[in-house]
Amino acid sequence: MAMSVNVSSSSSSGIINSGFSRSGASSEPKVSQIGSLRLLDRVHVAPVSLNLSGKRSSSVKPLNAEPKTKDSMIPLAATMVAEIAEEVEVVEIEDFEELAKKLENASPLEIMDKALEKYGNDIAIAFSGAEDVALIEYAHLTGRPFRVFSLDTGRLNPETYRFFDAVEKHYGIRIEYMFPDSVEVQGLVRSKGLFSFYEDGHQECCRVRKVRPLRRALKGLKAWITGQRKDQSPGTRSEIPVVQVDPVFEGLDGGVGSLVKWNPVANVEGNDVWNFLRTMDVPVNTLHAAGYISIGCEPCTKAVLPGQHEREGRWWWEDAKAKECGLHKGNVKENTADGNVNGESKNAVADIFKSENLVTLSRQGIENLMKLENRKDPWIVVLYAPWCPFCQAMEASYDELADKLAGSGIKVAKFRADGDQKGFAKQELQLGSFPTILVFPKNSSRPIKYPSEKRDVDSLTSFLNLVR
Repeated sequence: MAMSVNVSSSSSSGIINSGFSRSGASSEPKVSQIGSLRLLDRVHVAPVSLNLSGKRSSSVKPLNAEPKTKDSMIPLAATMVAEIAEEVEVVEIEDFEELAKKLENASPLEIMDKALEKYGNDIAIAFSGAEDVALIEYAHLTGRPFRVFSLDTGRLNPETYRFFDAVEKHYGIRIEYMFPDSVEVQGLVRSKGLFSFYEDGHQECCRVRKVRPLRRALKGLKAWITGQRKDQSPGTRSEIPVVQVDPVFEGLDGGVGSLVKWNPVANVEGNDVWNFLRTMDVPVNTLHAAGYISIGCEPCTKAVLPGQHEREGRWWWEDAKAKECGLHKGNVKENTADGNVNGESKNAVADIFKSENLVTLSRQGIENLMKLENRKDPWIVVLYAPWCPFCQAMEASYDELADKLAGSGIKVAKFRADGDQKGFAKQELQLGSFPTILVFPKNSSRPIKYPSEKRDVDSLTSFLNLVR
């Protein structure tokens, strides 16, 4: 069967391609730049002509020609269906849950090699300018060609931009940068100012500067590689698999399930990642030496203190479970109508702060404490949520403080301020994020909020001595 298809387009339309740089010396053709696809203005498709004898003939009428009788269409259509069916390729749908189980105990290098082998030019590493350089090193060690892209939000630290340059030179690659839409950024800044995220949350700014540029990048891929680890954020990343169908973004083919997400270091602890980076002597962001562990935009990132969780330096004014910018929104567990999280009750989480010298306050109890203008004893109260990793991190020191102050005339207490009590705590108790620590002096009706992130026994004791 011979088939001729003529396709023509207007000279003013087309697909704009630019070379997508790749690492290493490779003879394979360059790939189109992520996000550079432009729709055709219009395409004209000429009718298809078939000659069932197998010979070319200009006298064969196109399929849309009017047949002489209705019967004459039947054998032609049947033959077409049979011929086309022979050429249809059967595509098997891969079970990525099963693949994730097989790779659960695999090394990051093995997982990276599998991802690059499977997707070739249709996969890229998402590089954030932090310890994601480990991903680039693993890709380099496989010996396979690889691609790297990053999101330049326009608000990164100067050290991060210098780090980008060092990584490009070290590996001989060109990072493909995705930028936010200038009109959208201008509209946000003009209407709400440069720092609106401190007042109404970071999600809107991240959506403009990060999520939408990422969406454009991923539309040119079939898979992407991230540096997510389970220990980065117990509230949102504790269950990520090493490979999964992306629950949020679409890939090259479009539609749900069209993009696969690979997380080669999902099961690796942060200390092990850093041991690997030191061993391989690769470039690292100089901000790490200044106490920055998880690095994002400059206004939303700060150094953390010893003993603090690494994500506490990101969007520090918000709750632990809000610390996702939207790039990995699928990690966030949804609350159900009955207050459960993905079907699991928050009440099932084991409580924290268990010293016998510590008072547990109910809603009525803390309201009564607020009403007392002349207290017999000063109080220190932590507003907490037992699932919050930052509250968990200070549990030992707070219990020690309660034991140390037993019999001193200072009451040490806790008040669970999540769930139904969160609105009350925000409005009446100055709750900003968990944990919030309040001191109720003897001769003041208004509690004083502890302003520091140093939550060790000595720091808390010193503050109490100054204000009690």
